[in-house]
Amino acid sequence: MLKLRYKDSKQNAVWLLEPAVRIGTGSQNEMVLEDTEVGEVHANILVEHEKLVLENCSKGLPIYVNGQSVKDRITLEANDILLLGSTQLQVEDPKTARNQKPQATVSATASPLSAWALKSNHSALNNKVFTLGAQTLVGRSKECDITLAAAHLSRQHARLTIENDRLHVKDLDSSNGTFVNGRRVTEARVSRGDELRFDSLAFGVIGPADDLDKTTIRPVVSVKSAVKPKPVTRVKRSPAPAVAPAKPNAAPQVNPELQDQPSRGPWLSVLTLLVLAGVGAYFYLGASF
Repeated sequence: MLKLRYKDSKQNAVWLLEPAVRIGTGSQNEMVLEDTEVGEVHANILVEHEKLVLENCSKGLPIYVNGQSVKDRITLEANDILLLGSTQLQVEDPKTARNQKPQATVSATASPLSAWALKSNHSALNNKVFTLGAQTLVGRSKECDITLAAAHLSRQHARLTIENDRLHVKDLDSSNGTFVNGRRVTEARVSRGDELRFDSLAFGVIGPADDLDKTTIRPVVSVKSAVKPKPVTRVKRSPAPAVAPAKPNAAPQVNPELQDQPSRGPWLSVLTLLVLAGVGAYFYLGASF
């Protein structure tokens, strides 16, 4: 049988009995909270044997289970952490309370979230993912943004900082150290895919790749290299005969043998007319006789 108690105190715990356990500020609830951020009936836990289902009855007020916002329903298990207003509650199995595994909670006052996150590689944290803010304090103290309830962690173990979309970790003089990919560091930059470890609690780093801010330059392809020209077949031609350039203002060349002969053009024309006239007269006179 499970029960619900204040996370930092084992006093005022209530057994989770069938059929349901109500939580709120009203006196009718099985678990009454003194919290101005909690409604009169803030939540209801339905109980069937050891199966638990949490219902949000707050009409819009926030409820978180292990850092995850719950707007409707969610199944609960032993060691789950509930945040109602500013009150943290924990589901406890009294049989295993002495051997309780380290649990993690995210502070309600954490800085605005970013694209960076830590994914737990430890079985005790059930591969839980913790989204990081601009400044995230990790440690055992409940004042940290990510609280890891493990005795071998320092109260304030390390600080994660995001600057210019780059994630950095700084060890805060912890007793058992902070490690990046197995190497103990005092301060270091952390990249996506790295393993970040606080003593024995290891996390995989989730975040943007380093090359996202780089511009890929497409190689320029010239027209000559893109289109291969067809081979040109050259035709051999015989050279043209050389022509001597004409001399400017040169007089036309005249055969010296014809230079002194008289012109026959007019005389030939007169002779031709006389012959034609004679032939015409002959035919005319012959026709008359």
